[in-house]
Amino acid sequence: MRAIQITEFGGPEVLRPAEVPDPRPGPDQVLIEVERAGVNYADTHRTEDSYVAATSLPLVPGSEVVGRTPESRRVAALLDGGGYAERAAAPRAMVYDVPDGVDAVTALAMLVQGATAWVLLRRNVHLAEGESVVVHAAAGGVGSLAVQLAKAFGAGRVIATASSEDKRRLALELGADAAVDSRAEDMTAALREANGGQRVDAVLDMTGGRTTDQSLRALAPFGRLAFYGMASREAPSPVDLPALLRHSTTVSGMWLSQAFALPGDVVRQAMTELFDLVRAGRLRAVVGGEYPLAEARRAHEDLRSRATVGKLALDPTR
Repeated sequence: MRAIQITEFGGPEVLRPAEVPDPRPGPDQVLIEVERAGVNYADTHRTEDSYVAATSLPLVPGSEVVGRTPESRRVAALLDGGGYAERAAAPRAMVYDVPDGVDAVTALAMLVQGATAWVLLRRNVHLAEGESVVVHAAAGGVGSLAVQLAKAFGAGRVIATASSEDKRRLALELGADAAVDSRAEDMTAALREANGGQRVDAVLDMTGGRTTDQSLRALAPFGRLAFYGMASREAPSPVDLPALLRHSTTVSGMWLSQAFALPGDVVRQAMTELFDLVRAGRLRAVVGGEYPLAEARRAHEDLRSRATVGKLALDPTR
């Protein structure tokens, strides 16, 4: 079958089309004929071997697909690699039926990015009704959904950050109450100004570096920052524990893979609520681009350059 395979670590240039054997699903796996494969920022880290988990070669990247099972069920599925291909094998426990009326790219967006936004808001920052929340990279896949979910969950004020006027305009269209230039020299002051001069209650941060450092200083007493990525490739300063104590603030990390170990099948609960919101017209995926499978390199280049918004997908049918 056709797939994208990497045999050496590096940038987007290591993503090359290849012919590889069809996957052979085990007893607890489901074979899926892939309709669309999702492209996530985490994929760029796996490609260069800077991901949270160890990566071995050769590798077919891709952690999410939408397609059909041999029984013609239309499903969305999470997997540990193998998504950039015509067919993929997914753990049965991570396969979710796609309701009627939900298109392929929207279903993909709910899998990693929607579930990530849901867990961040529900489990990391425990957003309470009326609170203010900052969403960094608000035009991205997670950010564009987090803006909408924060409003749906009762946030009093949603403050979006993004790097261009067009992206900030999109965040406002999605429901943000204010939009801040992510290149602001003093992010602490910019966030407080956007919140009417007040400190903020919660921050969702996947940027790292000075953005994280300055966002921490913008937190109100008992404020919470959830850290779930480092798109800048710059590590923030070490957390000052006495400062957390003095200001009663909380810093947490979130890697979606850990959510599957939570009791109560939290990710399936998230997927149910996300699909319900989509069908009710209260949540929409921003489609950032659909690329032929062979153009995975270009998709990664566009993603890393921050030239994209919303959800990117690969189409193995072309």
